Amino acid sequence: MTSDDRAIDGDGDGEAAAATPGKHAKGGSFFRELPFLVVIAFLLALLIKAFLIQAFYIPSGSMQQTLELRDRVLVNKLVYDFRDIHRGEIVVFNGLDSFTPETEIAPPTNGVQRVLRAISSAVGVGAPGEKDFIKRVIGVPGDRVACCVDGKVTVQPEGADQPIVLDEPYVFEDDRMPFCSAGPGESACPPGAEGVLVPEGRLWVMGDHRGSSSDSRAHIENADQGTVPQDKVIGRAFVIVWPLDRARVLSVPETFNAALPAIAVGTPYALGLLAALPLVGLKRRLRRRS
Repeated sequence: MTSDDRAIDGDGDGEAAAATPGKHAKGGSFFRELPFLVVIAFLLALLIKAFLIQAFYIPSGSMQQTLELRDRVLVNKLVYDFRDIHRGEIVVFNGLDSFTPETEIAPPTNGVQRVLRAISSAVGVGAPGEKDFIKRVIGVPGDRVACCVDGKVTVQPEGADQPIVLDEPYVFEDDRMPFCSAGPGESACPPGAEGVLVPEGRLWVMGDHRGSSSDSRAHIENADQGTVPQDKVIGRAFVIVWPLDRARVLSVPETFNAALPAIAVGTPYALGLLAALPLVGLKRRLRRRS
């Protein structure tokens, strides 16, 4: 072997030796930055939960079979800042002081469980609180809601001449429980008590599992006849994300489209079209410049 060969071999070993510390340095840099990345991810999760989207765990069977026990849904917390709540939508709301809890959440038994529950609740992936409810909106302010016509719920929007009979194929174990503006303690609806008039700023909500849902009907003797304040609504449940074999979008049933005023149905699409026009114009300008 010549001296030139030895020099080349020596340079190669030197490069390998020099490369090794660099690799360790990069690895060390990643682990030093990891806590910072975790904190950033946690803060982003808090912001998303607080303002945009939150995951909710279904703790009871009151919405079967649309939502099953232990399903997880995503709730849009921003949508009602831009439009009104629509009939047929599934909403999560705070029922504190107005609804009786449907399920009891066992308290943590040790410090580790308390910490884990606090973290999971903070980022929106833990079990819901006892004050959180999920129901379907049946009546909005001004509606007169009643049961039953041929065993079906009716909704008469404000200003409408006739009530609309809802066709609800998604309802499970319908008990067809009558409800009306009967007085406290009355077991039956007296003649002329044609349903419940939903007050301004409130909603009439019902579970899809009609035979096992502590919804507006169960609280009809309250001062507000079981209606829920609109400002207590956390957001709209719009998709099931877990388990994967049940993942699907939670759309508004067709029967509610007849009850919705045309302007309410068309407004989101009109706003979307108006928002899209500037983007189309910008895209054309960029094409001309290129």
